Amino acid sequence: MATHNDFGKEAEKEAEKFLHHSGYEIVERNLRYGKAEIDIIAKKDSELIIVEVKARSYDDIISPEEAVTLSKKKLLIMAADRYVTDNDLDMEVRFDIISIIKKSDKWELTHIENAFNAIL
Repeated sequence: MATHNDFGKEAEKEAEKFLHHSGYEIVERNLRYGKAEIDIIAKKDSELIIVEVKARSYDDIISPEEAVTLSKKKLLIMAADRYVTDNDLDMEVRFDIISIIKKSDKWELTHIENAFNAIL
């Protein structure tokens, strides 16, 4: 597996640990619908949270959350809509980004709740 894939998987594990310790229930990981992939689907209280994990090394030019493009957001919204419909869920949906920067062996994590809005 390529190094960048390993880095991404490590970052997703860090994000999962963070969410778990923050009281979220992890429901799904790496769920694919067509071209879209949802990194993490979690529940907390009465909300379904779609989480996009973006990680960068310390020396990258743009921040991880800036890498979530409009087309990526549209794909996530489509995939979330499909997930809600396929599972016959009646709950609020929120889109979060977990931004991770790795400096040496340390992960600096920022949880951006309600990073973008969508009506599903």
